[in-house]
This record gives sequence, structure tokens and C-alpha cells, in this order.
Amino acid sequence: MMQHVATEQTILVVGGGISGMTAALEAAECGKQVILVESSATLGGRTAQLYRYFPKLCHPTCGLEINLRRIRANRNVRVHTLAEVTAIEGSAGDYTVNLRIAPRYVNSACTACGECAKAVEATIPNPWNYGMDRMPAAYLPHAMAYPQRFVIDPSIIGTPEADKAKAACRYGAVDLEMQPETLTLKAAAVIWATGWKPYDAAKIQPYGYGRFRNVITSVEFERLADPHGPTRGRIVRPSDGKEAKNVAFIQCAGSRDENHLRHCSRICCMASLKQTQFMREAFGDGAQSTIYYIDIRAIDRFEDFYRKVQADATVKFVKSKVARIEEHRASGDPVLHGVDTEGYKRYASRHDLAVLAIGMEPSVRGSAIPSMMGEDSGGFLVPSLDGAGIFGAGCATNALDVNRAVQSATAAALRAIQIVNRTARAEA
Repeated sequence: MMQHVATEQTILVVGGGISGMTAALEAAECGKQVILVESSATLGGRTAQLYRYFPKLCHPTCGLEINLRRIRANRNVRVHTLAEVTAIEGSAGDYTVNLRIAPRYVNSACTACGECAKAVEATIPNPWNYGMDRMPAAYLPHAMAYPQRFVIDPSIIGTPEADKAKAACRYGAVDLEMQPETLTLKAAAVIWATGWKPYDAAKIQPYGYGRFRNVITSVEFERLADPHGPTRGRIVRPSDGKEAKNVAFIQCAGSRDENHLRHCSRICCMASLKQTQFMREAFGDGAQSTIYYIDIRAIDRFEDFYRKVQADATVKFVKSKVARIEEHRASGDPVLHGVDTEGYKRYASRHDLAVLAIGMEPSVRGSAIPSMMGEDSGGFLVPSLDGAGIFGAGCATNALDVNRAVQSATAAALRAIQIVNRTARAEA
């Protein structure tokens, strides 16, 4: 076990998505020492997987690039990727934390030249694109990945494929002898910013996700629209590669449902409104987008964007909770069944593609949540009432859009700084 030196000023941030990055930077720029740990191979989280933000439709690179520059420039932040917290003990001002760091099999000599990826023939499902395509087993997670360093997938370690990757590297960066590391560190406060995961759409059995190829989720559609995605930005059907010009967007897929997620996931309505504009950009006036909704929740500054989409002639709104989806045998088209509650008319509508606006589930479920943190009925973290120095941030605490997640992370950083300051005064 390795001992990681930290001071009484140290704040540990768990999770390297937009919330974790924000919390780490706010604390570091106030002069505090920060250790930022992320379980995947790169920072950025799910925000980095977006094609565009709503409502301005700007690219995530805008915000992420600024944050990555701030991290690179700030010596108060130390980053560990492929790292997971296995235990936390202690009390506010004096926590002992155990980390397990998985091997990357590529060291800091990596220049991200990509020769190792060219050398290997083995491929793995691409998590960046939610498994919709495959990538070489030696890979850079994505173009903006931080650290800008390749990864050798563990599945090829000990095989000739790994040897090919090692032989292709001119800089000696591929290290196939890397082993898992265990670090023990001290921290005065902890910020838990482990983000969210899409609800498992296969659990919504009437919609046929996983059985019908032309039923996908909203996060998968986001990657389809991205020029860096599995289809290079072409919006096509998984079954046959045909252009999907007639798309159904189904709201509250798993959210606001006693059988699945009781809470409103908040981002789903706006995500579907945004994605209708991807359709218009792809197909112009030939696009047909239909939003099946219970009610549209667009508040504050999002109302104007909602009105803009309402005025788009290529977008139709049907007030209905879709009852079930069937697959047309000959064409593979999804056929949606339900009742339009404005007029109470039954429908059986065919579309090229059905997109489930999937609910947001906190990733803290199943993780090593500190025992002093509580959960609400949705699995989101709730504040401790016993003076603990562990704080939730971002989507670990609630279903939030990017803007509100950043606000939550800033608040968590301020609370953690207070713990550090009190600890420092007590030791003075």
C-alpha cells in the first residue's frame, strides 16, 4: 500500500465530470490542495458525451476546454484517473481514504501519437458512443481526453495484441507490467460528485428497447448526431442504415413512474426539444419530429427555446403517455400505440426511429458511499446532519442540468473550504 502525502488543507473530490471538475477548481483557486479522482480513463463525464448544450446549441468543448486549461494551469489540483474510492474513515477535518487505481498500461511518456491503436487488430465496444460502435483495444477515450494519454484495454493484456501495441510505441510508453495500485491519503473534507447514469431502458418492457433495433435512447441519439459519433453525424437507423427522417421522441421514459424512477429527471424535455433541432439541421424541411409528452417542463430561460421549437413546422407535439411499441415486421419500423389525450383519439403511429428520453439515475447507487451520507427515495445523496465533512455535488444529489450541476458543485466547494479553514484554525 502506498501512502499519498496530503496536508490539512486537502479536499478530496470524487468524480471527474462537470460537477467534480468545477468543485475541484473552485477550491483550488481559493488556495486549497485538491485531489480529484475519476473512475474512468478521462475527465469530463457525461457532459463530454453531449453533442450540444441546450438552449444555445453550443458545443460542450466551450466549457470543458476552459476547465481543462484551468486544471492544467493549477498546481493545487492533482488528478487520478481509473481510480475508485474503496473506503473512507474518520471525521470532518481528519479523513483517511483508500483508493484503488487500475493500470492504464500506458505511462506518462505517451505522446498520443496513436501508433499503438494502428498496430492492434482487436476491438472492444466503444463506451464513448454507448457501445454503438467498436474501437481498437488501444485507444484514446476521445479527442479532448484528459490526461491526453492512450489506454490499453485489460482484455488484451497477456496476448500477442498487447505485444503489438508495445512494439509500435517509439517512446516506451506502453508498460504491460503495470499493476493495480492502492493509495491511502488524508483529507479534511470530501466532495462526492459521482454524477448520473441513464436508466436501463430494457426495464421498460412495453417499449421493446433491446428487442427492437430501431428503439434507442436519447443519450444514444445524442451520439448519432455528433460528427465524432458512431455514424459521423448521420442520423440513421441501427437496423438497416436508412436515414431516420421521421423520429418519435418519447418523454418520461422511466421517469415519473412508480415502477421505475419516481422523480422527474428534469433534463429530458429539453433534451428532446434540442434533438428536434438536430433533425432539422440534418434533413431541413424534410425532417419529421414527433414529441409524445405528458407535459413539457421548460422553466426560466428555457421557455423561449420551447416556444422556438413549437413554432418549427417540422415538429409535432402529441400529449400522450405512449402505452407500448411494436415492431412492423416487414420494415422494422417502430409502431407506437396510445391515446392522444387532447381529443382522446387512439393512435398506432409508424416512425423510422423511436427515441426514449431516458431518466436520470444517480451513479452513487452501488458505489462505496460513505456511511455518514444518506439517500432519498430516488437514491440521491442527502446532506448529513451530524457535522460530517462529506458533501454531495451535482447529479449525485439531484437530477440537474449542466448549469445547475455547476452551481451545486460550487456550493459544495464552499462548504468543504469552510471545513478546511476550521481545521486549520483548530490546529494553529
